[in-house]
Amino acid sequence: MAKPASFSTQPRRGVLLAALAFCLSVGAAHAATTDAQFQAAFQTFQAAQDGDSAALEASADQFNALLKAEPGHPMLMVYAGAATALKAKSTYMPWKKISHAEDGLALIDKGLALLQPAHDTALLNRSPVSLQARFTAASTFLNLPAFFNRNARGVKLLADVQMSPLLSQATPGFQGAVLLRAGQQAAKEFRNADARRDFQAVIQRQLPQAEAAKAQLQGLPQ
Repeated sequence: MAKPASFSTQPRRGVLLAALAFCLSVGAAHAATTDAQFQAAFQTFQAAQDGDSAALEASADQFNALLKAEPGHPMLMVYAGAATALKAKSTYMPWKKISHAEDGLALIDKGLALLQPAHDTALLNRSPVSLQARFTAASTFLNLPAFFNRNARGVKLLADVQMSPLLSQATPGFQGAVLLRAGQQAAKEFRNADARRDFQAVIQRQLPQAEAAKAQLQGLPQ
């Protein structure tokens, strides 16, 4: 005859079941951001970058909401920081501009510090999380006034992303954005041969930014 479960076993089983239920509830509360959710916030972010004043506040709100739902996500933290820094365009008051920029940079720095090797293989919007976080940080740093002293780090981050073997695993749109930005930076530094190489790569690979790369290529000195 089978022995009845001991009193020591039953409570232990109850504790395990309770722990499992707790983990499931936490997982539901912090569900991973979907590609669709990210794309909605990203489109607002792009509109803010393109000068849509109404999108400046909305972009920061959307990414901060995604970050609140998934607090430790480095890429969402970097995007929230970049969107916050963009809010500097929404005011004429110098101290508010600096405040928005500094708040955004603090979030970006924290997000970059959270990156781990696992984020090289983790995907969001079908591209590696680590590359997207570093590229967004680089783009933000390179757009800041010189007195923030972020240019050198931006240049290095951009080069790291461009040279990463992971870039080939990213979407064509992301690859094109990286190469186009790298070409623009090279042209700014009068490295015209490098700029021409990067713009031509966008065109030859028929990436979504091919027309923009052609326009940039035509503007380079012969």
